[in-house]
Parts: sequence; C-alpha cells; structure tokens
Amino acid sequence: MNRIFDFLKEEDGIGTVEMILILVVLISLVIIFKDQLTALVNDIFSQITSKSSSIY
Repeated sequence: MNRIFDFLKEEDGIGTVEMILILVVLISLVIIFKDQLTALVNDIFSQITSKSSSIY
C-alpha cells in the first residue's frame, strides 16, 4: 500500500511547463524555417510522384 502512495507522490516526469516550453520551441522553429520546410516537402512529393509514375 505504501508503494502506491509513494508512486502517486512521485513528481518525476515531464511537467506542464516543460511540455509548453518544448512546444513553443518547436513551433518557433517551424515558423522560422517555414520556407525551407515547404521547399523540402514539395521536393519530396515531386520525387515521389515522378518515381511512382515510373512504377506503373
């Protein structure tokens, strides 16, 4: 029974503040590198489209 209470009182792990900070950093990186990411994704999809047409 004590183990259950110890587990519930344990505060190891990712907290809300840490998750919010990680999300803010990721969103800001996406905003900063939006043009480069868009170009990369468009290039990947164009390669997929061209190579898939050669399969059929």
